This record gives sequence, structure tokens and C-alpha cells, in this order.
Amino acid sequence: MSETKSPASAALGVDAPRHEPAYVLAFDTANEVIAIGVGMLHEEARAIELVAHAEIEARRQSNTQLIPRIDALLAERGIAREDIACVCVGRGPGSFTGVRIAMATAKGIASALEVGLVGVSSLDAVAWGVWESGARGEVAVVADAMRKEVYPVRYLVDGAGAHRHEADRVVKADLAAEELAECDAATPGASGALQLLGGSALANSSLGCSRRAELRAEHTAQSQSPSDSEDNGKGRLSDAGAPEAGRHTPCSNSPRCAAELRAEHTARPQELSTPDELVVASLPAQRLLLAGDALKKYRDLFVSCGEVLPEDTWTPTGAGLLLALQAAWHSGECDPFDAVRHNPAFALPVYTRLSDAEENERARAARAAREGSARAAHGSAGREGAATLGVPDANLRTGVQDAEAVAHPSLVHSLAGKAPAYEETSPAHHATLHEQSILVAPPDERGISYKPLDLSHAGCVAALESRIMGSDAWSEALVADEIPRRDRTWWAAYASEGKPGEVGMLVGYAGGWVVDGDVQILKVGTNPAWRRRGIARELLAHVAADARNLGAQTVSLEVRAGNEGAQALYKALGLVPVGTRPRYYSDREDALIMQGDLAPLVGAAEPVEESSRLVAGMELQVDASHDVQATAVGAVGVSRPLILAIESSCDETAAAIVDGEGALASDVVASQIDFHARFGGVVPEIASRKHIEAICGVCDECLEVAAKNLGMESLRWRDLSAVAVTYAPGLVGALVVGVAFAKGAAWAADVPLIGVNHLEGHLYANRIGCPDFTPPAVVSLVSGGNTMLVHMKGWGDYKTLGTTIDDAVGEAFDKVAKALGLGYPGGPVISRYGAKGNPRAIAFPRAMMHSGDLRFSLSGLKTAVVTYINGEREAGRELNVPDICASFEAAVVDVQVAKAKRALEMTGARTLCVGGGVAANPVLRASYEKMCSKAGVRLVLPPLSACGDNAGMIALVALDRFKQERFFPFDFDAKAHVNLDEPY
Repeated sequence: MSETKSPASAALGVDAPRHEPAYVLAFDTANEVIAIGVGMLHEEARAIELVAHAEIEARRQSNTQLIPRIDALLAERGIAREDIACVCVGRGPGSFTGVRIAMATAKGIASALEVGLVGVSSLDAVAWGVWESGARGEVAVVADAMRKEVYPVRYLVDGAGAHRHEADRVVKADLAAEELAECDAATPGASGALQLLGGSALANSSLGCSRRAELRAEHTAQSQSPSDSEDNGKGRLSDAGAPEAGRHTPCSNSPRCAAELRAEHTARPQELSTPDELVVASLPAQRLLLAGDALKKYRDLFVSCGEVLPEDTWTPTGAGLLLALQAAWHSGECDPFDAVRHNPAFALPVYTRLSDAEENERARAARAAREGSARAAHGSAGREGAATLGVPDANLRTGVQDAEAVAHPSLVHSLAGKAPAYEETSPAHHATLHEQSILVAPPDERGISYKPLDLSHAGCVAALESRIMGSDAWSEALVADEIPRRDRTWWAAYASEGKPGEVGMLVGYAGGWVVDGDVQILKVGTNPAWRRRGIARELLAHVAADARNLGAQTVSLEVRAGNEGAQALYKALGLVPVGTRPRYYSDREDALIMQGDLAPLVGAAEPVEESSRLVAGMELQVDASHDVQATAVGAVGVSRPLILAIESSCDETAAAIVDGEGALASDVVASQIDFHARFGGVVPEIASRKHIEAICGVCDECLEVAAKNLGMESLRWRDLSAVAVTYAPGLVGALVVGVAFAKGAAWAADVPLIGVNHLEGHLYANRIGCPDFTPPAVVSLVSGGNTMLVHMKGWGDYKTLGTTIDDAVGEAFDKVAKALGLGYPGGPVISRYGAKGNPRAIAFPRAMMHSGDLRFSLSGLKTAVVTYINGEREAGRELNVPDICASFEAAVVDVQVAKAKRALEMTGARTLCVGGGVAANPVLRASYEKMCSKAGVRLVLPPLSACGDNAGMIALVALDRFKQERFFPFDFDAKAHVNLDEPY
């Protein structure tokens, strides 16, 4: 641990006039080093005086060491929590988990202290650390991005500070080395007018979208035929209800575009000059200087690219973080004292790519395009109704090109308008669950579903384009060329009736191109008959979310100068006019150029119900469990303690507050189902990202609702008695967010921290609807990740009697629904169709029904169902979906009930209770009622609102643990797996 008071004191304004002490706490965990900085804020001079800093080797222990290290450093300097006026956090890029630990912790601290949270680039902090070390010249910071990739960013570091040349991006390490070697060979030392770094990049300069568009147009004109460049490069907005945005036809994905922009930046400094910018003097030519933690892994690869700086400059430092913050303060990009402007909910990590699932989704689209082109070239795609580009036809069950169509070209899907059966010329091949790509998101209350645009619908987009864009419409070839590009994001809206596997009619589309930190909206179009339903807003929200994950911070577009309605919509989303492009459209009408921050667009979607509230694109479920409990026990007054509990183990971000009598003062749940539906299951990376986005909003709503229900004017973090959080089991990336946030909040509020086992929470969920429930009992715990029977001898005293040896019940439901093309989650939709079917129609196996023990197996049943489905399709018979669902459901329930009955007999318990998401299944609930009635056993069921993951159940566990003073230290960590039987 290294600490100091003074290395950067002069630069950080030590001589600035002081008022009452106000401090900033800065930290970063984007790599294997924890960097912490503490500075005193001097408001009049906009200066920060370095008080102390520490850099500690974390070795993948950031979540266990961060809060204790912060606490120790502040204690050594005699700084109290209430003296912190601002929190500054390194936003990355870096290790996904490391960045989230810092970000979630910072959100928790800033929320509980009620101060602003300012994010700075972790790479900028490295560059400022290089500056503080005394090095000067052209610097490349190369951070490790794992998977043989790096984050390379070049800077000019001179006497005035660190100045960024380019936006964050991720590239293969060997490619980055080649690029930097070229830069080293041609380092001129002069970089023209660049902004002093405080988080800004070239994309935020006044060069703006207009000149970038000109460069793209010039590039495109060189590669297009005259007719193409004349007719296809423009679009228009039709009216306020359906804004259609058009851009110049995009050029190819190439780093050369960025290089051209930088050259233009240098050649035209007068275009960039503003009162807030700093003109940087030229430096003598010298070798490129190298820093960044990627050098630990790839030093041999990069050593020839320039001069490697000392290793202590490779990672962020506390001083570097404070210097980056001060630069942003000087430039007006932030104000450490403005907590409203820097609401912790607004701070997000730096992302430079989509999740693996989303990238694979786009890779499949690209492969489909190549396969389609190859088939077209060989004349195999010329049958009636085939796409003109040779693109594989859409699977009528999923609406996209299935993976097996690419991997097995002999397996040809049926055409639109024909029988929805496989025409399989290779009978030996059967579609597997992993080959199927379920991209049908369930329709919303308006009957609209949203998903990434696929190649099979390029023709549909072109047809709608010609209808609403006229001569400015793009051709099918242009649309199809756009979709697979890695720096593009395209989304489509489909109207359907919600039938099994129905894709529906394409009624809207939107696309964007991410370049140099800006997303340029290429197209937005809505079917005139489907306007005034929020489709354009929703599409823009999806495009913006993807763009943000690809590193964009700003948005730009063109709109017809005469389209006042569309301009009003864009202004409502935070865009402002910045210029005009004369005679831009084919009818010679001018285009108004508009730009703005990306964040408002990410949250542009509107809730279906006016009374609903959206957080991070998720509609909040508020007080469902509170209302059930209030009905059971009646209203109560305020009773201490008051504990706020957080749940983030999977795909729900939830918070609840419980009082000393066990009454829920509030409970709030934000479900991510809509974000995972198109993948057929929960994507851990997406889940973790959405938790980061939602956790502040969910907790804020929880506190606000609790205050209202308790009759209090307000309820603040400092008013709480403790903070609780689910620490295990679950998805580690999801758990880490909740744990880090809870640690930060509990530390800042100076209250105890309580860890809760998620599985124990499901046992306590039965107390929400039945407050008088007490053990002993047998518990049937059935969810997406667990299937088990537990003997509950007492609260906190459990013995597992049997678990599944493979799939969990909820997992089996999801996989069968996926095989049927019913979408995700599988439980509700299978129940809905099963209610219309015959449960005895198909004799699916009852696995391990007579095994003699209490173990379960669902894998064989799932395989039997998929085999049956494939057999029916192979025989050309239409699937009876209701009968399949009912028969599968009956096979699952029969085994669950039989084994639960045996467990009651073995233990002698006179109460059976149920927990987990599958506890909401109506057939399972009815069957348990029937069995318990015959056996004379009490059945306790959680209310439907408490079957899935929620924080109310976590709060009830936390209350008992609070009374027992069973608190967690701040050095604990999240765990993917724990044994329910073991005390904790």
C-alpha cells in the first residue's frame, strides 16, 4: 500500500483559497489494482488538493478489500463520512467485474451520502498518472480487455495535461500493436487543438456530425455507382407520430474513418475553438510512450511500438483519478458540488462492446448473409418467393435465420405463406435446442414486440422505406449490407396476435452507426397505420442502449427542416439543432442537424400505463407483496428497526423495507425478462449490466414508497437501521452488483450490513401471505435454478432431503418452450397453453418417480419432449401445442407431488410449503392442495407476487438475523453456490 500527501499537490491546486473542508473520494477497480484518492475541494478555484492516495494489488479481491481500504485511509486522515461532498469513480474500460464493483460501490456510497457521483475514464486516469510522473510526449494507454483484446487509446501528454486523441474501443492485441507501430513510426509531436481531458473525447468536439457525415459521404461516393449514390443516401421524417431519420449511406467499418477525422481535426483547428477548449502546443518528435496493464500480458507484442514506461504508471492511481476529475471540473463538464446534476443513477460504466450473446446474435446474421450469398451464387436460392439477395428465409417459428440453417444448408425452412413445417432433405439431422435461435420477444400490451433486425426482413424494411421515404428510400441491398456490420445496430418492431411462434408484421425499424463515441441515427421508420403507439421511441431506446454498450456517448441525426413535429420529439429526447445541411433531400429540402447526449434516448421508451414508472427500461412492480401482507394483517405503524434489503441474484433488481414487526413498508421489483426473452433464457452479462442501470432507481423508489406508506415526510438512507443483500447463490456477475452497492450504502450510512442466502429467502416468502406460518415443515423449492425438497426443522435449521441431478424444473419449462418456439420465460406460456390441452394425451416419462429416494431428474423428460416434437415435424404433422404443454406439465407435477408426499411421510412434518418461481404454476398448486387435503397436511403457499425473486423475502430473513446480531463484515463477497444446510 502506497500513500502520499504531495506528489500532485501543486497541480491539484494546493494554494487555492479554502472554505470549510469538503472532500472528494475517488476510486477505481478496473484492473488488478485498487486505486483510491482523497482530495480537498476548493470551489472558487475549481481545484482539488490531494490529501492522500493508495494503490493496492487486489488480485481479484476488489470486492472484499475496497470498502475496508477506503475506511482505513479516511480514518488515518481523520476524515468523516459526512465530510465527503462528492464521489468520483473510474468507469472503465477494464475488467467487466472490476468496473462493476467500483461503479456499484460508488453508487451505494453516493446514494447514502446524498452527494454527486462523477465518473471518469479509467484510461484517462492512467494518462494523468503518466503526466504526474513527469513523462511528456505522445502516449498510448493499452489496457487489457481479456480474450486477446485490448483497449488502446492515444494521448498527447504535455505540460498542460493529458489530451485524448480518440474514443474508447476494443481491438485484438496484435492489430493494436500494428496500429501503434505505425503511429510510433510517424509520431509528429503536433496534434493541433485537442480538449483537455476530463472525460471528453473527439466525438464531443465541435467538429460534430456534419463534417463526419461529409467524410462518410465522400467515402461512400467513391464506392457506389452514380445511381446508388444519388437515390439511396437520403431519408425523411414523415410526421411527429413516426419520425423517419435519414443519413448519408454509411461507409464501411474502418479505423481509417477515425484517422481521417483526426487528420481533419488537426488541419482545421479553427472549427474546434470554443472558450472551453485548450489549444495545445506542439511537441518535438519522439518515440511513442507506452503504458497500460495490457503490457503485463503483451509486453513482447508492444515493445517494438515505442518506449515502455515504468510499471507504476500502467494502472490508474488515486492522484490520476483526481487530476482527471479536476480537468473535467475546469472544462465545465462536471461540478463536484452539484448532486442533482450528478445523480448516482445516471453514472454508468464505459462499455465498448455488446454482451457475448448479442455479439453472437450479430455473428449469426453475418454468417447467414454469407451463406445466403453463396447459395444465391450457386442458384440454390432462386425458387419462387425466395429473397432477392439469397438470404435464408425466416423460420416461421422464430422469425430469424436459425443457426441450423447456416450450419446445415440442406435443412431448408418453409416459405412465408406456406405450411409451417420443416422441409428436411437430411432426415438424419434433428434441430437441437442449442441450434435454435429464439428471437421472438413477447408482445407488449399494445401487441408490439421488439427485436434486432435480421436479414430475412431486409426486404420488408425496403418495402416500408419506399412507402414512407419515397425517392430517399434505401434499397434492400443497402439494408442487408448494413445489418451484419459490427458498428451498426438495427432494431425492428413487429405487430402480432401472440400466437405460438408468430413473428408478425414488421411495422417499424431503426438503425444507428457508432463512430468515434457518437451514434448517428441512420433510419427511423414506422408504418403509418401503427403510429401514435410509442414505436419510434421504443426503437430509438433499443438502438441507443446498444450504442451506449458500443461506447457511444452522444447521438446525432438529420431531420427535414419543415418537420416540426419530429423536431419536437427529438428535442423532448434532449437533442438540439446544431446546423443545417442545405438541399439535403432529393426534393431539395434542407436537413436540420440535431445532436445531444445519448442517455435520454436510452430511457426514451414510455410505460404502457400512465401511472407506471420505468427504471432502466423496466416497468416497476411496486408494493405487490406489501399489499398482500397488509390484507392479511392490516395496517401497522412505524416500528424499529427499519431494514432495506436488496435482491439481485438473477434477472430481477429488487428492494424492500421491513419494520421491526415484520411488516413490509414497501417492495419494488424491476424485471429484466423483456431483455432476455429473445435469447430464450437469462444472459448473465446482460443481467449484470441491467442491475447496474436499475439499482439506484429501484432503491430510490423503495425509500419513497415506504415513506408514504409509513406516513413519514421522507425516508433516507441515514434513517435506516441496517442494509441487507442477497449474497448467494446466483449469477456471480449479478450478485456482485447488489453486494457492492449494499456495502457502499451501509458503510456510508454507518449501519450494519446483513448477508442473506437467496434460497432461505424463498422459504421465508411463505410468511408474506401467511404471517403465522412456523416450522417444522417440508419445503418444495422449485425455480429456474433449483429443484429440491428441504426439511425445515426451524428458522435457520434446514436439511436438504433431495435435489435435481441435472435440470431444474423451471429450466425444463424454459427449454421445452424454446423447442416449441413459445419464447421465454417458459413457465407462464406453457401453463397458458396447457390449460387448453389434454394432460393424458402424450405419455411422457415420469423420471425417477420410483427411485426410492428424493432426488429429481428433468433432463430425460426434456429430451423426450424435444424428440416427440422433432418426430411430429418430420412426419409432417402439425403440432398440438396445448396437448404437448399439458402432458409435459403433468409429467413434471406428478413427480413433484409424489416425492413431496414421501418427504412428509419420512419426516413426520404436518406442514408443506412451496417456494420459488414455479410455485406460481396453477397445476402444481392445485395438485399440492389435493394431495395435502387427502393426507390431512397443512399447505402453505406464497402469494403469486412472492413466488419469483423479490426483496420482501430477503428483508424478512434479514429482520431475524438483525435481531440475532448476525451481521456481515465489509470484506465478504458474493458466491455462486452455497449449501442451504450450512449456517452462515
